[in-house]
Amino acid sequence: MRLDFSDKKRIIVKVGSNSLVHPATGRLDYIKLERFAMELSDLRNRGLDVCLVSSGSIAVGRQIMGINKRPKKLPKMQALAAVGQARLMATYQQYFSEYNQISGQVLMTKNTILDNVSRKNAENTFAELFNMGIIPVVNANDTVSTYEIRFGDNDTLGAIVCALTKADLLILLSDIDGLYTADPKSDDNARLIECVEHIDETIMSMAGSDPGSDLGSGGMATKLHAARIATASGADMVIANGSDARILHDIMDGEFTGTYFKADRDEDFYLADMLSEDL
Repeated sequence: MRLDFSDKKRIIVKVGSNSLVHPATGRLDYIKLERFAMELSDLRNRGLDVCLVSSGSIAVGRQIMGINKRPKKLPKMQALAAVGQARLMATYQQYFSEYNQISGQVLMTKNTILDNVSRKNAENTFAELFNMGIIPVVNANDTVSTYEIRFGDNDTLGAIVCALTKADLLILLSDIDGLYTADPKSDDNARLIECVEHIDETIMSMAGSDPGSDLGSGGMATKLHAARIATASGADMVIANGSDARILHDIMDGEFTGTYFKADRDEDFYLADMLSEDL
């Protein structure tokens, strides 16, 4: 697929837990983290505003505490998020600094968007971070909000940040190549859909029932939900495989394997209303 993203000025990149860890152990893959930092730093050097929405805090917390399976009780998940978020952010800051970039942490909850004052404050904070050339690293504030752990996901969070910051492009990186007509794990006839111009019921029905993985909470349904938010806000969106961070380079050069969702602005779009209805 060939596309022209040369006019994009502000990019939101969401990286899933599966793209940050070794599949066999669930432990952090530091080579992948460094490569993501390098790719995002290169986008900054091109003159783009860049924001990273990163999953992985609970997965990293599990690694640190030696817990093999994702716990089901919220207090334990929140405790692991508290431990993991600090380690993950420190790792990102270390790698970004090696490429002469400054990163800053932004933790958000659903109420950040639903409350008018908090939402405006968040908009102002992001605007100032971009003005200062800082790369925001965003995650849900799992340690204080049970809602994000129970029902939320960072695909949707990426779309929220995209709409909030009026970004041009949202890139969702996961362990899949994109949207298929059926589950490629069980259907040999499943076909990758390269371009979606409008998200209708037929497209939504292709999400299947995959709830995500042991490491993350986002399946295809959450990605399509994110696409609805991002495209309605006026941004393009891409789903691509994040197993190799160099995919970001390929996407910005306009030639990659994945699914492209064309911006489909809704003039009546209001982020808080969409969250109230859909989440």
